[in-house]
Amino acid sequence: MGKITSFSDLIGIIKDKASQSKAVLVSSNPTKNKTLSYHLSVLRATTHDPSTPPGNRHLTVLLSAGSGSRATAASAVEAIMDRLHTTGDACVALKSLIIVHHIVKHGRFILQDQLSVFPATGGRNYLKLSGFRDEKSPLMWELSSWVRWYALYLENLLSTSRIMGFFISSTSNTIQKHEYEEMVSSLRNSDLLREIDALVSLLEEACKIPDLPFSGGKSLADKIIHLVGEDYVSSINELYVRLNEFKERSLSLSFGDSIELVCALKRLESCKERLSDICVGVWKKALIDGFWSLVREVKGMIGNLEDNYGQIVGIGREKRYESARFTDRLVIGYSDAVRFSSSRFLNVAC
Repeated sequence: MGKITSFSDLIGIIKDKASQSKAVLVSSNPTKNKTLSYHLSVLRATTHDPSTPPGNRHLTVLLSAGSGSRATAASAVEAIMDRLHTTGDACVALKSLIIVHHIVKHGRFILQDQLSVFPATGGRNYLKLSGFRDEKSPLMWELSSWVRWYALYLENLLSTSRIMGFFISSTSNTIQKHEYEEMVSSLRNSDLLREIDALVSLLEEACKIPDLPFSGGKSLADKIIHLVGEDYVSSINELYVRLNEFKERSLSLSFGDSIELVCALKRLESCKERLSDICVGVWKKALIDGFWSLVREVKGMIGNLEDNYGQIVGIGREKRYESARFTDRLVIGYSDAVRFSSSRFLNVAC
């Protein structure tokens, strides 16, 4: 427990003890024990103390809900969301959001699934907290900006995960690398571009992280930065596979796909400096350096192709410059007939 420095700190401690005592008394009822045990774990993990993030012991209890039934998982998620949406305290809200992030990263699918349906349906458990304000103290005011940003970031993480078809940064993903790369190679250009756009949007949102709070709460901020840093590494892993695939397909890309890809790469490059500032001393430096080298390489390849799109097309005795899009119009339906977009398949003998 952190040091009491103000009357509001004392009030927070009293609220924590009162809420937990009430939950203990109610949970003694055997018919409600399981549901209320999650409620009690949420209360203990989301105290008003700005100096401590949620404890691992309480996080483990909440994650264990993923080993039970769907109803059990729903009860745990409901307890977290009730805490998040009924509090006006920035510390409690941030800790609730940290729990949500832990579920995305470490929860079993049944628990993640219960969490992910809420933003999709726009129901009561929607994470949107854009109007959150805690004006009790300068620290709470600073942390309020973290609550607003973190909720938006997690919404973006969940929506990106829906587009990808799995939870970004989740430790429960077990697909083998060669199977995954084969799956990516079977995707259409439009699907790959959609996934790249979602991943870039997630990194753009990560770049909007507020400055470290001046008045305290550094341990909470550090915990969040660490989780976001892990998402960063996972995101560039996903982007790496997809950019490698586009590298293979570079000679067969349409003009529109090339432009869309270059725009995404430019957006991505604009994030590099800020992401480096956030993730100082981040893990897997060689992977990250290799990723940014690939971004430059693919952007250069596509850029060179763009320069060649203005080409001389002979029509009878006349020659004129035409966009490569004109060529696409001449070969109507050709791109639809060829199912394999990757150049790896272009040399297959018929």
